[in-house]
Amino acid sequence: MRHLITLDDISPTEINRVFELSAELKIKFGQGIREPLLPGRILALLFEKQSLRTRVSFEAGIAHMGGNSILLGEDVGFGSRESIEDFARVLGGMVDVIVARAKIHATVEALANHADCHVINGLTDRAHPCQALADLYTIRERFGKLDGKTLTWIGDGNNVATSLARACSCLGMKFVCCTPTGYELDPQVVAGITQRSPSFELIQSRDPQDAVREAVAVYTDVWASMGQEGEQEKRRGDFAEFQVNQKLMANAPGNAIFMHCLPARRGEEVTNDVIDGPQSIVLQQASNRLHVQKGILAWLLQESHDEPPQP
Repeated sequence: MRHLITLDDISPTEINRVFELSAELKIKFGQGIREPLLPGRILALLFEKQSLRTRVSFEAGIAHMGGNSILLGEDVGFGSRESIEDFARVLGGMVDVIVARAKIHATVEALANHADCHVINGLTDRAHPCQALADLYTIRERFGKLDGKTLTWIGDGNNVATSLARACSCLGMKFVCCTPTGYELDPQVVAGITQRSPSFELIQSRDPQDAVREAVAVYTDVWASMGQEGEQEKRRGDFAEFQVNQKLMANAPGNAIFMHCLPARRGEEVTNDVIDGPQSIVLQQASNRLHVQKGILAWLLQESHDEPPQP
Protein backbone atom coordinates (compact mmCIF):
# COMPACT_ATOMS: atom_id res chain seq x y z
CA MET A 1 0.00 0.00 0.00
CA ARG A 2 1.54 3.29 -1.11
CA HIS A 3 1.34 6.48 0.96
CA LEU A 4 2.55 10.07 0.62
CA ILE A 5 3.97 10.94 4.03
CA THR A 6 7.14 12.68 2.81
CA LEU A 7 8.59 13.10 -0.65
CA ASP A 8 10.84 10.12 0.04
CA ASP A 9 7.70 8.08 -0.75
CA ILE A 10 7.59 9.09 -4.40
CA SER A 11 10.23 8.91 -7.13
CA PRO A 12 11.17 11.73 -9.54
CA THR A 13 9.52 9.77 -12.37
CA GLU A 14 6.34 9.47 -10.34
CA ILE A 15 6.39 13.18 -9.46
CA ASN A 16 6.59 14.03 -13.15
CA ARG A 17 3.66 11.71 -13.78
CA VAL A 18 1.66 13.49 -11.06
CA PHE A 19 2.50 16.76 -12.82
CA GLU A 20 1.31 15.36 -16.16
CA LEU A 21 -1.98 14.28 -14.62
CA SER A 22 -2.34 17.63 -12.86
CA ALA A 23 -1.83 19.54 -16.09
CA GLU A 24 -4.37 17.39 -17.95
CA LEU A 25 -6.94 17.82 -15.19
CA LYS A 26 -6.30 21.57 -15.00
CA ILE A 27 -6.95 21.97 -18.73
CA LYS A 28 -10.19 20.03 -18.43
CA PHE A 29 -11.18 22.06 -15.37
CA GLY A 30 -10.73 25.24 -17.42
CA GLN A 31 -12.98 23.74 -20.10
CA GLY A 32 -15.68 22.99 -17.53
CA ILE A 33 -15.03 19.24 -17.62
CA ARG A 34 -15.18 17.28 -14.35
CA GLU A 35 -14.14 13.81 -15.48
CA PRO A 36 -15.34 11.13 -12.98
CA LEU A 37 -12.05 9.26 -12.70
CA LEU A 38 -12.65 8.06 -9.13
CA PRO A 39 -16.35 7.18 -8.86
CA GLY A 40 -17.40 5.88 -5.46
CA ARG A 41 -14.01 6.53 -3.85
CA ILE A 42 -14.15 7.94 -0.32
CA LEU A 43 -11.66 10.42 1.13
CA ALA A 44 -11.49 10.93 4.91
CA LEU A 45 -10.13 14.26 6.16
CA LEU A 46 -8.65 14.15 9.63
CA PHE A 47 -7.37 17.55 10.73
CA GLU A 48 -5.84 18.46 14.10
CA LYS A 49 -4.92 21.93 12.79
CA GLN A 50 -6.75 24.62 10.86
CA SER A 51 -6.76 24.39 7.07
CA LEU A 52 -8.13 26.28 4.09
CA ARG A 53 -6.15 25.35 0.98
CA THR A 54 -5.42 21.71 1.89
CA ARG A 55 -8.94 20.94 3.06
CA VAL A 56 -10.83 22.63 0.24
CA SER A 57 -8.52 21.39 -2.51
CA PHE A 58 -8.91 17.77 -1.42
CA GLU A 59 -12.67 18.04 -0.83
CA ALA A 60 -13.29 19.79 -4.15
CA GLY A 61 -10.80 17.57 -5.97
CA ILE A 62 -12.36 14.25 -4.99
CA ALA A 63 -15.82 15.63 -5.78
CA HIS A 64 -14.67 16.75 -9.25
CA MET A 65 -13.50 13.19 -9.92
CA GLY A 66 -16.76 11.55 -8.86
CA GLY A 67 -15.84 10.58 -5.30
CA ASN A 68 -16.90 11.81 -1.89
CA SER A 69 -15.21 13.15 1.23
CA ILE A 70 -15.89 12.95 4.95
CA LEU A 71 -14.57 15.60 7.32
CA LEU A 72 -13.93 13.96 10.68
CA GLY A 73 -14.38 16.26 13.68
CA GLU A 74 -13.88 15.90 17.40
CA ASP A 75 -16.96 13.66 17.62
CA VAL A 76 -14.98 10.69 16.25
CA GLY A 77 -12.69 10.84 19.28
CA PHE A 78 -9.40 10.69 17.41
CA GLY A 79 -6.55 10.47 19.90
CA SER A 80 -8.83 10.17 22.92
CA ARG A 81 -11.38 7.32 22.77
CA GLU A 82 -9.17 4.56 21.44
CA SER A 83 -5.64 3.83 20.37
CA ILE A 84 -4.42 5.28 17.10
CA GLU A 85 -3.78 1.73 15.90
CA ASP A 86 -7.42 0.73 16.40
CA PHE A 87 -8.64 4.01 14.96
CA ALA A 88 -6.51 3.55 11.83
CA ARG A 89 -7.57 -0.08 11.32
CA VAL A 90 -11.27 0.76 11.56
CA LEU A 91 -11.15 3.90 9.41
CA GLY A 92 -8.86 2.29 6.85
CA GLY A 93 -11.41 -0.45 6.28
CA MET A 94 -14.11 2.07 5.37
CA VAL A 95 -12.41 4.64 3.13
CA ASP A 96 -9.95 4.67 0.24
CA VAL A 97 -7.72 7.56 1.35
CA ILE A 98 -7.02 9.35 4.61
CA VAL A 99 -5.66 12.90 4.45
CA ALA A 100 -4.25 13.79 7.87
CA ARG A 101 -3.06 17.17 9.13
CA ALA A 102 -1.43 16.41 12.45
CA LYS A 103 0.40 18.22 15.22
CA ILE A 104 3.22 15.69 15.24
CA HIS A 105 4.64 13.70 12.34
CA ALA A 106 4.47 10.39 14.21
CA THR A 107 0.66 10.55 14.11
CA VAL A 108 0.56 10.38 10.33
CA GLU A 109 3.21 7.66 10.30
CA ALA A 110 1.11 5.61 12.72
CA LEU A 111 -1.96 6.00 10.53
CA ALA A 112 0.02 4.81 7.50
CA ASN A 113 1.44 1.85 9.44
CA HIS A 114 -1.97 0.56 10.51
CA ALA A 115 -4.62 1.73 8.03
CA ASP A 116 -5.49 -0.55 5.12
CA CYS A 117 -5.81 2.39 2.74
CA HIS A 118 -3.67 5.16 1.30
CA VAL A 119 -2.58 7.90 3.72
CA ILE A 120 -1.57 11.39 2.61
CA ASN A 121 0.24 13.87 4.83
CA GLY A 122 -1.76 17.12 4.76
CA LEU A 123 0.89 18.83 6.95
CA THR A 124 2.91 17.88 10.01
CA ASP A 125 5.67 19.56 11.98
CA ARG A 126 8.21 17.78 9.75
CA ALA A 127 6.81 17.87 6.23
CA HIS A 128 4.24 19.33 3.85
CA PRO A 129 4.69 17.26 0.68
CA CYS A 130 1.48 18.32 -1.07
CA GLN A 131 2.42 21.98 -0.76
CA ALA A 132 5.90 21.38 -2.16
CA LEU A 133 4.59 19.42 -5.13
CA ALA A 134 2.10 22.17 -6.00
CA ASP A 135 4.84 24.78 -5.64
CA LEU A 136 7.27 23.10 -8.03
CA TYR A 137 4.42 22.41 -10.44
CA THR A 138 3.70 26.16 -10.35
CA ILE A 139 7.35 27.05 -11.03
CA ARG A 140 7.45 24.59 -13.93
CA GLU A 141 4.24 26.05 -15.29
CA ARG A 142 5.83 29.52 -15.29
CA PHE A 143 9.31 28.67 -16.59
CA GLY A 144 8.76 25.52 -18.64
CA LYS A 145 11.39 23.42 -16.89
CA LEU A 146 12.97 23.08 -13.45
CA ASP A 147 16.36 21.53 -14.08
CA GLY A 148 19.19 23.93 -13.31
CA LYS A 149 17.01 26.68 -11.89
CA THR A 150 17.32 28.10 -8.36
CA LEU A 151 14.64 28.33 -5.67
CA THR A 152 15.57 30.56 -2.72
CA TRP A 153 13.88 30.20 0.64
CA ILE A 154 14.02 33.16 3.04
CA GLY A 155 13.02 32.56 6.66
CA ASP A 156 12.57 29.62 9.00
CA GLY A 157 13.90 26.21 7.96
CA ASN A 158 10.50 24.68 8.72
CA ASN A 159 8.36 21.85 7.38
CA VAL A 160 7.61 23.62 4.08
CA ALA A 161 11.29 24.46 3.52
CA THR A 162 12.22 20.84 4.26
CA SER A 163 9.73 19.48 1.71
CA LEU A 164 10.79 22.05 -0.89
CA ALA A 165 14.42 21.01 -0.44
CA ARG A 166 13.49 17.38 -1.04
CA ALA A 167 11.33 18.29 -4.04
CA CYS A 168 14.17 20.31 -5.57
CA SER A 169 16.56 17.40 -5.06
CA CYS A 170 14.16 15.15 -7.00
CA LEU A 171 13.69 17.50 -9.94
CA GLY A 172 17.11 19.06 -10.50
CA MET A 173 16.64 22.47 -8.92
CA LYS A 174 19.22 24.24 -6.80
CA PHE A 175 17.88 25.15 -3.35
CA VAL A 176 19.21 28.09 -1.37
CA CYS A 177 17.96 28.17 2.22
CA CYS A 178 18.60 31.51 3.90
CA THR A 179 17.84 31.53 7.62
CA PRO A 180 18.95 33.26 10.81
CA THR A 181 21.35 31.32 13.00
CA GLY A 182 19.49 28.63 14.89
CA TYR A 183 16.69 28.25 12.34
CA GLU A 184 18.46 26.13 9.73
CA LEU A 185 17.13 22.99 8.10
CA ASP A 186 17.44 19.94 10.36
CA PRO A 187 20.97 18.54 9.76
CA GLN A 188 19.68 14.96 9.83
CA VAL A 189 17.10 15.78 7.18
CA VAL A 190 19.75 17.48 5.04
CA ALA A 191 21.99 14.42 5.37
CA GLY A 192 19.14 12.16 4.27
CA ILE A 193 18.33 14.32 1.25
CA THR A 194 21.94 14.54 0.08
CA GLN A 195 22.42 10.81 0.59
CA ARG A 196 19.45 10.06 -1.65
CA SER A 197 20.45 12.71 -4.20
CA PRO A 198 24.27 13.12 -4.10
CA SER A 199 24.34 15.66 -6.94
CA PHE A 200 21.78 17.93 -5.31
CA GLU A 201 23.03 21.49 -4.83
CA LEU A 202 21.90 22.84 -1.46
CA ILE A 203 23.27 26.14 -0.18
CA GLN A 204 22.61 27.34 3.38
CA SER A 205 23.01 31.09 3.74
CA ARG A 206 22.77 33.92 6.27
CA ASP A 207 22.70 36.75 3.71
CA PRO A 208 19.28 37.36 2.08
CA GLN A 209 20.60 39.86 -0.45
CA ASP A 210 23.16 37.38 -1.76
CA ALA A 211 20.82 34.39 -1.50
CA VAL A 212 18.35 35.70 -4.09
CA ARG A 213 20.85 36.70 -6.81
CA GLU A 214 20.23 33.63 -8.98
CA ALA A 215 16.68 32.83 -7.88
CA VAL A 216 13.85 32.32 -10.34
CA ALA A 217 11.61 32.04 -7.29
CA VAL A 218 11.90 33.75 -3.90
CA TYR A 219 9.82 31.95 -1.29
CA THR A 220 8.96 32.78 2.31
CA ASP A 221 6.57 31.69 5.05
CA VAL A 222 5.40 33.04 8.39
CA TRP A 223 8.11 33.40 11.00
CA ALA A 224 6.07 31.52 13.62
CA SER A 225 4.06 28.57 12.34
CA MET A 226 1.00 26.99 13.95
CA GLY A 227 2.00 25.86 17.44
CA GLN A 228 4.83 28.40 17.72
CA GLU A 229 2.69 31.40 18.67
CA GLY A 230 4.45 31.64 22.03
CA GLU A 231 7.71 32.37 20.20
CA GLN A 232 6.22 35.15 18.08
CA GLU A 233 7.95 38.11 19.72
CA LYS A 234 11.38 36.46 19.83
CA ARG A 235 11.08 35.39 16.22
CA ARG A 236 10.13 38.90 15.11
CA GLY A 237 13.50 40.07 16.40
CA ASP A 238 15.44 37.12 15.03
CA PHE A 239 13.92 37.42 11.56
CA ALA A 240 13.80 41.21 11.24
CA GLU A 241 16.54 41.24 8.59
CA PHE A 242 14.88 38.43 6.61
CA GLN A 243 11.78 40.22 5.37
CA VAL A 244 10.99 39.88 1.67
CA ASN A 245 10.50 43.44 0.44
CA GLN A 246 11.10 45.41 -2.73
CA LYS A 247 14.75 46.01 -1.86
CA LEU A 248 15.34 42.27 -1.57
CA MET A 249 13.39 41.41 -4.73
CA ALA A 250 15.46 44.00 -6.63
CA ASN A 251 18.53 41.81 -6.00
CA ALA A 252 16.89 38.84 -7.74
CA PRO A 253 16.78 38.42 -11.53
CA GLY A 254 14.14 40.53 -13.27
CA ASN A 255 11.96 37.53 -14.09
CA ALA A 256 11.98 36.17 -10.52
CA ILE A 257 8.63 35.35 -8.95
CA PHE A 258 7.53 35.67 -5.34
CA MET A 259 5.93 32.68 -3.58
CA HIS A 260 4.25 32.11 -0.22
CA CYS A 261 2.31 29.06 0.96
CA LEU A 262 -0.19 31.29 2.83
CA PRO A 263 -1.63 32.44 5.13
CA ALA A 264 0.74 35.42 5.32
CA ARG A 265 1.43 37.90 8.09
CA ARG A 266 1.63 40.97 5.93
CA GLY A 267 4.20 43.47 7.10
CA GLU A 268 6.27 40.78 8.81
CA GLU A 269 7.82 38.18 6.51
CA VAL A 270 6.61 40.01 3.39
CA THR A 271 5.51 43.54 2.54
CA ASN A 272 2.22 44.34 0.83
CA ASP A 273 3.89 45.76 -2.27
CA VAL A 274 5.62 42.40 -2.87
CA ILE A 275 2.79 39.98 -2.10
CA ASP A 276 0.33 42.11 -4.09
CA GLY A 277 2.88 43.12 -6.73
CA PRO A 278 3.46 41.94 -10.31
CA GLN A 279 6.08 39.34 -9.33
CA SER A 280 3.76 37.59 -6.87
CA ILE A 281 2.12 34.33 -7.92
CA VAL A 282 0.71 33.38 -4.52
CA LEU A 283 -2.85 33.06 -5.84
CA GLN A 284 -1.71 30.84 -8.72
CA GLN A 285 0.12 28.72 -6.13
CA ALA A 286 -3.04 28.41 -4.07
CA SER A 287 -5.26 27.50 -7.03
CA ASN A 288 -2.74 24.91 -8.19
CA ARG A 289 -3.17 23.09 -4.89
CA LEU A 290 -6.51 21.89 -6.31
CA HIS A 291 -5.08 20.59 -9.57
CA VAL A 292 -2.02 18.92 -8.04
CA GLN A 293 -4.11 17.35 -5.26
CA LYS A 294 -6.27 15.85 -8.00
CA GLY A 295 -3.13 14.62 -9.75
CA ILE A 296 -1.91 13.02 -6.51
CA LEU A 297 -5.24 11.27 -5.94
CA ALA A 298 -5.47 10.03 -9.54
CA TRP A 299 -1.90 8.71 -9.44
CA LEU A 300 -2.18 7.16 -5.99
CA LEU A 301 -5.52 5.41 -6.60
CA GLN A 302 -5.09 4.43 -10.24
CA GLU A 303 -1.41 4.12 -11.10
CA SER A 304 0.82 3.71 -8.05
CA HIS A 305 2.48 0.35 -7.50
CA ASP A 306 2.80 -1.39 -4.15
CA GLU A 307 6.57 -1.03 -3.91
CA PRO A 308 7.86 2.40 -2.83
CA PRO A 309 10.80 3.96 -4.71
CA GLN A 310 14.31 2.97 -3.74
CA PRO A 311 17.03 5.55 -2.92
